[in-house]
Amino acid sequence: MERLPWLPYFSLQDTEMWQSYLTGLVTMGGLIIAIGAQNTFILAQGLRREHHLPVAALCLFFDISLVTIGVFGLATLLAGNAWLMVLLKWAGITFLLYYSVCAYIRALKSQALYSAAAAPRSLGKTLGITLAVTLLNPHVYLDTVLVLGSLGNQQAAPLAFTVGAGCASALWFFSLAIGSARLAPYLTQPRVWRMIDIAIGTVMLLTAVQLILYKT
Repeated sequence: MERLPWLPYFSLQDTEMWQSYLTGLVTMGGLIIAIGAQNTFILAQGLRREHHLPVAALCLFFDISLVTIGVFGLATLLAGNAWLMVLLKWAGITFLLYYSVCAYIRALKSQALYSAAAAPRSLGKTLGITLAVTLLNPHVYLDTVLVLGSLGNQQAAPLAFTVGAGCASALWFFSLAIGSARLAPYLTQPRVWRMIDIAIGTVMLLTAVQLILYKT
């Protein structure tokens, strides 16, 4: 197999690697674009052009860190605890189905994204708020450590899954931060978010089905 010289764990002809990579990319993509406190805060900072790139970078750092802990930490722990694997599997399935239903409900209600401007903040204060929005949100741990961790350690190439998840986070956070000012008039339209939420619900539903069919 032809191996990338700068990343020896990856092979250009390894289909299992690419499948794991795409699973991480798509799953994280579906989870991360759900409207929440973190995305709303990044969007607000982007609209104001105020420390939006450091905010996106900090969110990306924690996403990658938590996914890595979930994938590789849980993999070691679950190896000797089959019952815990079953518990995490069904907890993940429940959470994914919940996300899916919530996304479809938002689509039916045509709820638009709302972001209000606030007084200017220093970089330190802005990053402090980012930490609170990220680490005090239980959904962050459910998404990255539980859902992605339980799914990632089942992959043939867990590292590729983690890289895929990280790429999805980087693409989303920086696209949101950089493009929010230009896209703001469109993002506030209920029709746009209806289509996005339908896509979110479908991805979450398909991921839940994948976990249900996986043999523990």
